[in-house]
Amino acid sequence: MQEINNTRIVFFDGVCGFCNSSVDWLLKHDKRNVLKYSPLQGETFSRLKGESAQDKLESIVYFRNGKLYTESTAALLIAKDLGGLWSLAVVLFIFPAFIRNAVYRYIARNRYKWFGKLDACRIPDKATRERFLD
Repeated sequence: MQEINNTRIVFFDGVCGFCNSSVDWLLKHDKRNVLKYSPLQGETFSRLKGESAQDKLESIVYFRNGKLYTESTAALLIAKDLGGLWSLAVVLFIFPAFIRNAVYRYIARNRYKWFGKLDACRIPDKATRERFLD
């Protein structure tokens, strides 16, 4: 578990169309390859979440420096870690979490309706396989 504490992992809903499109976008813009990816339904998240996390999270989860972040905080930290102009997204931290998360939850509640639901979790292609965890 020690080596995973230094890994930055984006946990996403593997059957969500919006979430999978977001992962595609991150893969394209993560020029430094700092992020790894894993579905919330996978074994890696199951091991990391421990007893304190909910069984069914309606959120992206970001594992960074040994800690799990959710909702808007996760999204903003991911943008920060992309570097470049994306890191400017941290200015949105000026808004209180309850406001940021209200917007986040609205999108999360409607994501299947707006973007669809897949029948199964994605299978990474050969070019990106090393960036995915189970």
